[in-house]
Amino acid sequence: MNSPPEIPPGAEQMARSSLSDADLLLRHIGGDPHAFSEIVKRHRDRMWAVALRTLGDADEAADAVQDAFVSAYRKAKSFRGEAAVTTWLHRIVVNACLDRMRRKSIRPVADDELIEAAERDTPIPDHTSDREVSLEVTAALKLLPPDQRAALVLVDMMGYSVEDAAQVLQVPSGTVKSRCARGRAKLAPILSHLRNRTDLTRVSSAKGAKLRDG
Repeated sequence: MNSPPEIPPGAEQMARSSLSDADLLLRHIGGDPHAFSEIVKRHRDRMWAVALRTLGDADEAADAVQDAFVSAYRKAKSFRGEAAVTTWLHRIVVNACLDRMRRKSIRPVADDELIEAAERDTPIPDHTSDREVSLEVTAALKLLPPDQRAALVLVDMMGYSVEDAAQVLQVPSGTVKSRCARGRAKLAPILSHLRNRTDLTRVSSAKGAKLRDG
């Protein structure tokens, strides 16, 4: 009796990497011990970027992403295919971030405090690097209520359409637009010194495009 042909080293991994996210999730549900690891490998960088920009703290972001992937691993059977797997993952990550912010009971900064902070700030010089601008934007985002921050991160920093962000946040598109508008209005006075150098959308869209392409 002939022995079954040997599978070349790495062939199984190559075959797995060619599967769609939805197929990998089905294989994970079916008991494939490596399928979910492939999903994590594909999307962890983007999920990390969302968490880091939403929370503004590397340790908190790492914990949120870990919590989110553990939750996704356990709740894979709840995925109904009504949205892309990436949208489903984003939703879990954003919810993990919002839960962390709400548990900390961070008080949103009032509008008059934002104005006072802007008046105290010294304008940065024109040679400010994109990294420094990004750090300032991240710090300013911490002043927003969680819902506005999450909407701005997805739309202005990660480059998602309002419709895609609405799917992630599970709210109407109009709500996303409203949250973004209110968030931008609150950030305007504190980031006004960046206006001649760059702006939130320009800094974020370039980074968002890089993440989507990568």
